[in-house]
Order: sequence, then structure tokens, then C-alpha cells
Amino acid sequence: MGEVHAEVYLLVAGVLLLVSLVVSRLGGRLGIPGLLLFLGVGMLAGTDGLGIQFSDYRFAQVLGTVALCFILFQGGLTTHWGETRPVIRRGLSLATLGVLITAGVMATFAHFALGWPWLAGWLLGAVVSSTDASAVFSVLKERALGLKGDVAPLLEFESGGNDPMAVFLTLGILELIAHPGMGVLDIVPLFVRQMLIGALAGAVLGRAALWLLNRLQLQFEGLYSVLSLALALTIFSGAAVAGGSGFLAIYIAGVILGNADFIHKRSLLAFHDGLAWLMQVAMFLTLGLLVNPRELLPTAGLALACALVLVFAARPISVYLSLAASPMPLNQKTMVAWVGLRGAVPIVLATFPLLAGVPQAQMLFNVVFFIVLTSVLLQGTTLTLVARLLGLREALPVPSVNPITYTPTGHSKNAMVEVEVQRGSDADGQRIVDLHLPPEALVILIHRGGEFLIPKGATRLEAGDSLQVLAREDELREVRRRLGT
Repeated sequence: MGEVHAEVYLLVAGVLLLVSLVVSRLGGRLGIPGLLLFLGVGMLAGTDGLGIQFSDYRFAQVLGTVALCFILFQGGLTTHWGETRPVIRRGLSLATLGVLITAGVMATFAHFALGWPWLAGWLLGAVVSSTDASAVFSVLKERALGLKGDVAPLLEFESGGNDPMAVFLTLGILELIAHPGMGVLDIVPLFVRQMLIGALAGAVLGRAALWLLNRLQLQFEGLYSVLSLALALTIFSGAAVAGGSGFLAIYIAGVILGNADFIHKRSLLAFHDGLAWLMQVAMFLTLGLLVNPRELLPTAGLALACALVLVFAARPISVYLSLAASPMPLNQKTMVAWVGLRGAVPIVLATFPLLAGVPQAQMLFNVVFFIVLTSVLLQGTTLTLVARLLGLREALPVPSVNPITYTPTGHSKNAMVEVEVQRGSDADGQRIVDLHLPPEALVILIHRGGEFLIPKGATRLEAGDSLQVLAREDELREVRRRLGT
């Protein structure tokens, strides 16, 4: 009987995943973020829908923590340091001061408008203080919509950096509620310790992981995926056990690895991209199963008021104050303010008060869930419109599909890049042999008019040709100069 039950559970899990993916594909065409649809599928399958009984908040919290670990790791792996470096100060300001201001505005509203105690208001503010840009970028990619200026890298860095701050604030306020004799200043040393240990652990263990990936010779390529999983879990949990922020550590380690060369990098990036998506879908489905729509109705008015304050007051105030010293144009700041999408992190954080036995924790969970739904529905579906109104809409380039890929071994300093021949450059109309490219630079393939050509010395280049070039970094600069890029 137990084996039958296991098969039934696996069948339900498989069907829910399939339905979620199909629904997200349809929703993407309508501009609806997948986050909202995954939550919706979970709610429809729950007690008030198909009748699946699920109320294990402990399991949901553990799953959410593990999922966030791998999501942040993948976010770090795909963070391009060259694009992020110019926005590092602004991103840190949003991830720390911005989170604190958001929590403060929400706490003030909850105290004076709703009559909540200060600590309860701060708990609400802390739980909903972090953003989730993953759903935003899924909609942007679906509609091939880019954002001009520094908006995209700033949002990417903020979404990875503000989770540790939100987690700390939530846990710190729970400590104050559990120990009334403690003061706010008592948790400041804890914050400094967590951030410092987390940052140091991420930097040190990230470098160690890079060294191990390039030195440990495994027999099968598939074992490197297992190795990367083991490294991610070790970095996250090791930093947490040492008293630091595991979320900060795993993100920093991901950034270090993502901006370095290591063995099987391409396949490992693809593996962690798929794993991160699996974690997101599983987490959102689980969180959707936790909520009964009927329980949301009594708090709908209260939750809607909180959601509107968060979207139209707390988020804009936090962004404008955090970026007050930045020369960033006003329209870009406004776009950053509007893309303050709330996602799975607030819902996961809302399980902490439930497990801690805080009074009215169930109501807080329902309010937070409603806030997330409202934020995703209101902000997530209007991104294209707001970007166009602010003059920041930009079409994303369509990525070309090349039949040749290059995977660094971890010891080679070579890289393969795609370089386009610019009209009017020295290469326009010239034969490859007459360009006198660096001797170690190899033109591997030419993409012209939808076709791929095998290059020869006598091949005459044309403006618009896309060349796959294999060379060292210093030689690639010379290649780009001669091709006019």
C-alpha cells in the first residue's frame, strides 16, 4: 500500500509540474509572470480546489530555504561583473538601506493606520521588504523587451543582494518579540557578524570551489554536476553554521564562479539554470498549496490596503531615497521603483512567525500572500507599458544559434566570441588573409544571411557577417578593432 501511495504522490507531482509549465507558456504570451500562474495552480489543486490536503509549514520553509539557495547561486553564476560593477554602490544601497526604508514605511502604516503594535508592523515590513526580479525577467524575455541604461543590471544585483537583509530583519524582529527585554541595538552586532561572515565565507569558499572544480579530475562529466551541488550546499550551510548569512555567501560564491573559467562551465550553467527553474516551480506550487482561498477573503481589504501602500509608497520612497545621491536619470529610478516585484521570498519568510508561534501569525501569512498576488498582478503585467511610457523600452537582440560551442578546460586562457563585421570598417569587403589578424586568432565560422560558411583565407567578408573567433583575450581586442567593433 505504501508503494502505491508513493506512486500516487509522484503522479500528482508530475502532473502539477506539467500543468504549471503549460500554463506558464500560455501566460507568458499574455504578459502574466509565471510566478503568479505557479501559485494559482497550487491554489487550484489545494483544499478549496481539487482537495489536496497540505498544511506542513515546516516542510514549506525547508523547501523554500533550499530553493532560495540554488536560485541565488544560479543568479550569481549569471551575473556579469563587467555590467554589474558600475551599479555596485547603487545596488548595495537598494539591498540594505532600501530594504530598511521599505520595512519602516510599512511598519508606520501598519501602526498608525491599522493599529498594529510597532513590532508586528515591523515584522510585516521585514517580511515583504525584498524583491523578486526572476518573474520580471521571465516576462521581459518572453516579450523580447530590454531596458535601457543601468536598470537591468541594477535590478539583477538588487534581487540577489536584498534577500539576506530581509531574512536578517525578519529573524531579528522575531527575536525582539520572543525576548521583550532586548533592545534594537542588541541585534546590530548580530547583523554585522552575519554580513561579514557571510561575505567572507562566500569569497573564500567561492575561490576554493573554483580551484576544486579545475583540479579534481572526475571520471564522468555528469559527476561535475553532483560536485557543483555539493559545493553549493557546503558554501550555504557552512556560512550559516559559522554564524553568517548563507544567502549572501552563496550569491557571492556564484558571482565568483560565474565570472571565471572552469571545467565544463557551459554544461554546469545549463544544469543550474534548469535546477533553479525546478526549484522555483516546486516552491511556488508548494506555497500555493498552503493557502486556502476562502481564508484570504476575510483579510482581503486589509491586505489590499497594505499592497497598495507597498507598491505606491514604500517601494518608490525606498528607491528614491536610496538612490538620492546617484546621477541616475529620474525615468530609470522610476522604472526601478515600479519593478519592485514581490515573489516567493516574502511567503517563505511569512512561515517563520507561524513556526515561532507569534500571535496572529496566520493572519500575517494570509496578508503577505495577498500582497504578493497583488504585486505580481499589478506590476508584473504592466512592465511593458511602464517601460514604454518612461522611454526605456528596448528590443532584446535575438540570440543566434551556432553549431559550434567551446567549453574552457579551466587552464586555457582562450575564449570563443561572436564578432560582427561593421559597415565601413577595415574588414568590410576584405579577404580574411588581408586583415593580418593576430597569428593565434582563428576564425572558426562565418554566419551570413542565415547560413554558416567555412572560412578560408580568400573568403571576402561583408558588413553584417557574424564571425566565431577563438583567441586569447588580448588578441580578441585586436580582432574587434580590425572588425570595427
